[in-house]
Amino acid sequence: MVLMAPGGKVPKDRSWKAAKVMMAKVDTFLDSLIRFKKENIPETCLKAIQPYLQDPAFQPEVVAAKSYAAAGLCSWVLNIVKFYRVYCDVEPKRQALTKANAELAAAQGKLTMIKTKINHLNENLAKLTAKFEKATADKLKCQQEAESTARTISLANRLVGGLVSENVRWAEAIKNFRKQERTLCGDVLLATAFISYLGYFTKRYRLRLMDETWRPYLSQLTVPIPVTPKLDPITLLTDDADIAAWQNEGLPSDRMSTENAAILSSCQRWPLMVDPQLQGIKWIKNKYGEQLHIIRIGQRGYLDAIERALLQGHVVLIENLEENLDPVLGPLLGRETIKKGRYIKIGDKECEYNHTFRLILHTKLANPHYQPELQAQCTLIDFTVTRDGLEDQLLATVVSMERPDLEELKSNLTKQQNGFTINLKTLEDNLLSRLSSASGNFLGDTELVQNLETTKHTAADIEEKVKEAVVTEAKINEAREHYRPVAVQSSLLYFIMNDLNKIHPMYQFSLKAFSVVFQKAVLKAEPDMDLKQRVSNLIDNITSSVFQYTTRGLFECDKITYIAQLAFQILLMKREINPAELDFLLRYPVQPGVTSPVDFLSSHSWGGIKSLCSMDEFRNLDRDIEGSAKRWKKFVESEYPEKEKFPQEWKNKSSLQKLCIMRALRPDRMTYAVRDFVEEKLGGKYVIGRSLDFAASFEESGPTTPMFFILSPGVDPLKDVEKHGKKLGFTFDKKNFHNVALGQGQEAAAEQALHLAAEKGHWVILQNIHLVARWLGTLEKLLEKRAEGSHENFRVFVSAEPSSTREGHIIPQGILENSIKITNEPPTGMHANLHKALDNFNQDTLEMCARENEFKSILFALCYFHAVVAERRKFGPQGWNRLYPFNTGDLTISISVLYNYLEANHKVPYDDLCYLFGEIMYGGHITDDWDRRLCGTYLGEFVKPEMMEGEFFLAPGFPLPGNMDYNGYHQYIDDTLPAESPYLYGLHPNAEIGFLTQTSEKFFRTVLEMQPRDGGGAEGGGMTREEKVRTELDEIVEKLPEEFHMAELLGKAEERTPYQVVALQECERMNLLIWEIRRSLHELSLGLKGELTMTSDMENLQNALFLEMVPDTWTKRAYPSMSGLALWFTDLLSRIKELEVWSTDFVLPSVVWLAGFFNPQSFLTAIMQATARRNEWSLDSMSLQCDITKKHREDLTSPPREGAYLHGLYMEGARWDTQTGLIVDARLKELTPAMPVIFIRAITMDKQEIRNMYQCPVYKTRQRGPTYVYTFNLKTKEKPSKWTLAGVALLLQI
Repeated sequence: MVLMAPGGKVPKDRSWKAAKVMMAKVDTFLDSLIRFKKENIPETCLKAIQPYLQDPAFQPEVVAAKSYAAAGLCSWVLNIVKFYRVYCDVEPKRQALTKANAELAAAQGKLTMIKTKINHLNENLAKLTAKFEKATADKLKCQQEAESTARTISLANRLVGGLVSENVRWAEAIKNFRKQERTLCGDVLLATAFISYLGYFTKRYRLRLMDETWRPYLSQLTVPIPVTPKLDPITLLTDDADIAAWQNEGLPSDRMSTENAAILSSCQRWPLMVDPQLQGIKWIKNKYGEQLHIIRIGQRGYLDAIERALLQGHVVLIENLEENLDPVLGPLLGRETIKKGRYIKIGDKECEYNHTFRLILHTKLANPHYQPELQAQCTLIDFTVTRDGLEDQLLATVVSMERPDLEELKSNLTKQQNGFTINLKTLEDNLLSRLSSASGNFLGDTELVQNLETTKHTAADIEEKVKEAVVTEAKINEAREHYRPVAVQSSLLYFIMNDLNKIHPMYQFSLKAFSVVFQKAVLKAEPDMDLKQRVSNLIDNITSSVFQYTTRGLFECDKITYIAQLAFQILLMKREINPAELDFLLRYPVQPGVTSPVDFLSSHSWGGIKSLCSMDEFRNLDRDIEGSAKRWKKFVESEYPEKEKFPQEWKNKSSLQKLCIMRALRPDRMTYAVRDFVEEKLGGKYVIGRSLDFAASFEESGPTTPMFFILSPGVDPLKDVEKHGKKLGFTFDKKNFHNVALGQGQEAAAEQALHLAAEKGHWVILQNIHLVARWLGTLEKLLEKRAEGSHENFRVFVSAEPSSTREGHIIPQGILENSIKITNEPPTGMHANLHKALDNFNQDTLEMCARENEFKSILFALCYFHAVVAERRKFGPQGWNRLYPFNTGDLTISISVLYNYLEANHKVPYDDLCYLFGEIMYGGHITDDWDRRLCGTYLGEFVKPEMMEGEFFLAPGFPLPGNMDYNGYHQYIDDTLPAESPYLYGLHPNAEIGFLTQTSEKFFRTVLEMQPRDGGGAEGGGMTREEKVRTELDEIVEKLPEEFHMAELLGKAEERTPYQVVALQECERMNLLIWEIRRSLHELSLGLKGELTMTSDMENLQNALFLEMVPDTWTKRAYPSMSGLALWFTDLLSRIKELEVWSTDFVLPSVVWLAGFFNPQSFLTAIMQATARRNEWSLDSMSLQCDITKKHREDLTSPPREGAYLHGLYMEGARWDTQTGLIVDARLKELTPAMPVIFIRAITMDKQEIRNMYQCPVYKTRQRGPTYVYTFNLKTKEKPSKWTLAGVALLLQI
């Protein structure tokens, strides 16, 4: 009722009655409900209905409980109100929507119109966009083309700019290439010859061959082969980059090493490196690194290793080759391939051959002589270090120690420049490779241009840095040059030391050991702020250290040779002495055929004076000596002339000039004079003998450096080792000290000891290794192997006796070079030897015999005898014909025999004892009959009944002592034994003069042989070595007469008398000698001209001619002689002249020159044969009688009726007194007086006079021994034993 109130006028009567009235008309009511305007309900109605709505009971669920119809109307009312409220919210929105839709429709209409317009515009836009894009693309293409063109122009400009900068260099290179094109064949020919032939020659000879032989030869051919002037083969074979790389790998930087490396890298034959200092092998090992397979001939499985390398194409180094190679390797060395070059046969096995295989051979022998076929199969390359090369190395060492900053800067600079060179070369090669491989338009190759620019910039940088480097290097070199004198002298010291093996093969020293001594000496040199003084200190300390290191391994007799060579070479290097004067001093060329006008000089000495006078500095020396004979005589006859002042103005001469004069006047004092010379020039420390401090030497040893004791008879150096070992805790008791005395079967024990000692750090003594010659190679390898990785306390001590001959030397070079060599020699002089002999006994020995007086007297006499026979050897052949190894064992056994005989006999059996001692104990060593006689004579004089019957003298001024205790005898020797002199040995004082003279001759000969060969006399402005040899050769050939015509001579000598047979035999022998001289000289002449290959015989002949020695091939066919070549040849011509005179009519000369025979015995036998035939005597029953006449050769004009007159004999040890006809003592300094003419005739033995006769041996030369000829009986008033002890003999030559 409320909702449907018309016009919103809500009836006040809203009762159920009124409601019924309203609903009375159902259809109408229902229709009104359906058609109720629910969207438009008056506000009043809504207000009025609110109470109903708020009534909780006015809910359909509640009303439904009363009436479903009422519930429906309740629900309708509620919903209609809700609807209206919602409608009131939604309707404005609907209206807005409608309005919006209307507006949308209008807008869509407009949109459609606009879209139409837009579509039209889009079509126009697409057309315009297409046109724009086309225009843009065209523009972009133009821009890209412009940029590309700009880039191309830029690259072209850069390329042209880069090439312009290279233009000068390349234009020059092209110009050079065009020149080289004309000379290429000749250049390649020279370079090929350089590779093939020059590797084994010295620097000087390489230059001579290239410049003086090969180039002139090629230019003088009928069709000359052009060669680049002053071509350096190195530039053809390699370049700076390769050389720089080699030097960075450790190749020495000197020229010879570079040449050697170029030859080794270029040769087609296998290279064979002669590398005694191991510098070449060090470079090879660095160069190839791990790719290198190192093997040695003879090592286990070495052939298998070679086979594998052959197959895989590896590089193989065979090191430490000897002179003889395993024949199995022959096919490999000769590349004797089979099966089309795919295989090589090694032994019985065919091995596949990879052509990349390379073989390098190496030897550390200094001067090996290989078979010609090996030299043909291999390219020999001499890597021996040179003076210049070593000098550079030592300079680097001393500067690196003194100025490490400089040396590091220098090293970095060198490496930097080497790196620049290598880098630039790589860039250039790359650039040229790209240019040569470029095709078409290569202007687009940016990398090419960049490479060019990099090259250009690098070259510019390098040029700039090179300029800086030149300045820096100049400063470095200036600073380094201050130390140059140190390196120069040190290099000289090494080569002097290295040449000592010419004296004795035991004297081997390695460059490695020298470098260690050098570095230690630099560190120990006295510091000084003044650089000049520091350099002087360095030189002094290095020289002194090297001297001490060297001399401890030299025999006493060789030390004077070493120090003299040291002084002479240092002074030559400093140009303080004249080479020509030194050459005279060493050679002593005597002018033959002169007679001395003064009585105090021999003709030989006068010949030296005359020869010396040919030099400007000594002009008129001969006149001064003749004019002031008294003053010169006083000087010559003084006891120590080397200490005296020279007469007249000669006292102002230089020290060397005085030595030259002294050489002629007093040759016996030359060793003393040379010592004084060395002391004056180098200092006293070089001539004072010092005892060896073993501990100091031990400090220098190590696991890699054994100590090598060179043994001498009667000395046991190993006692020092044991003594020092105890101090350091190494003893036999602790089992860390092993002593192996080598001999048969001891090799395994030695190897075991070495293995254990190397592992645990023990000491090993290997005694007498010379007794196991076959094992020495194994020992060398063992020591090398143990040198690496051994315990730091491991030490090896080796001892061996030196060989008496070079041929008998067996100690491997490797052992000697790496060892510290020490010589221990027995004391010299009678005083030391007598003490030493007595030291073998003690007080108990003296008291052990019941017959004390006799025992002590004979024991002391035997000690004196032992000292005499041991020390007498120093007098050379006049002492003993041969050298014997008398030792303390002989003495101790003799004393045991003496004790036994005295205990067993009532009387002292003097004769028996002398026989036992002289023939068995000591005589067991003796092989020469005259030495046996001497030994027996000594015993006969020292051990005889008279020794017990009063004062008995063992030597003048030395009586046999009485009964004393042990210490008393030693004191007696100190108090009573006279000063050292030949009288103590029964010899004349002249024996010492003779011995000293011969020692002096040998000394100068040795020093001469040690002179450096390179340069020779040319340094002093004289002739070179080859020129001197050619001059000598031509002179000999010119003077050498023709051979005897034997057929003609045989026709003349029809009777064939003994004398004629001797003459014919002598002529035949002379022919053989003349033929050999002419043949060998002709051969050498062809060799020197290059028309024959130089053989070792030709080389030996050349050396002999240069050193003025008689060649070995001549002496084998000649007679014994001790003369130099000049005197020997003069003597030869005299012999030929004598034979020519005799063979003219075969009439016996009035006086025969016995020394002129090859075989003097044959002439003496002929005398007996002629007499035997005439008298029909048996030759066995005859002997020769010797009568000394008072005549000289000129006094006799015809031969005797029987026998012969002989002349040309000399007496040594005494003289013949013509007035009394007896042997008498020699005059002082008259060493070998000439004998008068001797009449020799044959007599029967029963008529031979024996009483008052001295059986005097006749020898051909002063060498005695094997040159024995005959025994002449000479009259004497003295006991013959005196002359026996004095070593009196007749000599055919002096």
